[in-house]
Amino acid sequence: MTTVIAGILMLGFLVFVHELGHFAVAKMYGVKVLKFSIGFGPKLMSYRYGETEYLICAIPLGGYVQMLGEGTGEEGEMSTDATTDQDRSFAGKPVSHRLAIVGAGPLMNLMLPLLILPVSFMIGIQMPTYFEQPACIGYVLPDSDADRAGFVPGDCLTAINGTRIEYWSAANLRFVNEAGSPLFFDVERDGRSLQLALPADNNSLEGMQGLGLMPYLAARIGGLAPGMAADIAGMQEGDLILQIDGKNVDSWYALRAHIQASEGSPVDVELERDGRRLTIEMTPEQREPGGDYLLGVAPMHDLEVKKYGPIAAFREGAKKTGELIELTIVFIQKLFTGNVSAKNIGGPITVVQVAGQAAQTDIAAILTVLAFISIQLGILNLLPIPILDGGHILFYLYELITRRPVSMRARETAQQIGLAMLLMLMVLAFYNDIIRLWG
Repeated sequence: MTTVIAGILMLGFLVFVHELGHFAVAKMYGVKVLKFSIGFGPKLMSYRYGETEYLICAIPLGGYVQMLGEGTGEEGEMSTDATTDQDRSFAGKPVSHRLAIVGAGPLMNLMLPLLILPVSFMIGIQMPTYFEQPACIGYVLPDSDADRAGFVPGDCLTAINGTRIEYWSAANLRFVNEAGSPLFFDVERDGRSLQLALPADNNSLEGMQGLGLMPYLAARIGGLAPGMAADIAGMQEGDLILQIDGKNVDSWYALRAHIQASEGSPVDVELERDGRRLTIEMTPEQREPGGDYLLGVAPMHDLEVKKYGPIAAFREGAKKTGELIELTIVFIQKLFTGNVSAKNIGGPITVVQVAGQAAQTDIAAILTVLAFISIQLGILNLLPIPILDGGHILFYLYELITRRPVSMRARETAQQIGLAMLLMLMVLAFYNDIIRLWG
């Protein structure tokens, strides 16, 4: 419940930032704002200050700013001075002003990361150490796409489709840009250079791990499940597993194969603790019929906290903002071209989950997730779908170029089509969310 509440609050903040953009520019141009709402549907709270009613509504999936002369219902708000109302009507403003008001919402969402990401870089961002290490493979998942392509542990990626790769983080970014295209890897193996390939249908948005390419991860214990075999046998966090039944364990990924081979029989686990070697006997457990045999251990990930001074933090924040905008645009482009599966679309449930999980960690993680979702919200609203801000911008650009507005009939037809498209997208997003929850 805490995760859900935290996620809703974070999403509500981003909606507030978006609507604040519309509100502030409307006020700047003298437009009368009737309502400023966070959420839709039945109102939970309302407060009138001056000429504007501020609301919090029951459905926290968006918000709106209702202006005089925009949409329906404004007639009831007319004052006795019709001339003043006309001067302050949204519809009566020059098209350039209307463009600025509509575009201000998405622009605020795109600008927010430039303000909050530098703060997260100054506080310190925690990331896996391997992100900034050479893209060398520690383990290849059996029967994975990478295994079938011929990858072996120890391979180091030097280029993907001709783009030079130095670090794991850079490699993962390339996967999104190359989604839907055949992948050609330049690889160094034992001092030799070779090229491996994957067909387009094997490309994954999950990055290198989605293909079965894993970084090196030592078989060091980072967590123990209470009451399970490893905990009962006296294993401790920080222990490094060296052997199981005399067979070397050279990485965390090799551990699973050895445990499954035991088929539930007791195993001798040789480990290193504080520079000493000791052997512990334990019996893997099978918690459900046909399931994996488990010791009840979790790996220890090597993490580092990267902190920057103010100038470097703003530089890194701007760089990260650009990367996130590029990734989002590329994802949408490849989604519409069919190079990315629609299963990757996430809805409000996923957004709330991600935001809520971040809220349980630290401020830097919260700010980073806020920035990512804010960019997605901004770009989504700029799509040329009539019911969204991008659709209105398209109408006003047409009016600016042709010097005449889009006809009311064409506008209504386009908005009906846009509403149908948006509803289908929402149904798909909710369906994907539910499948992920049940999965």
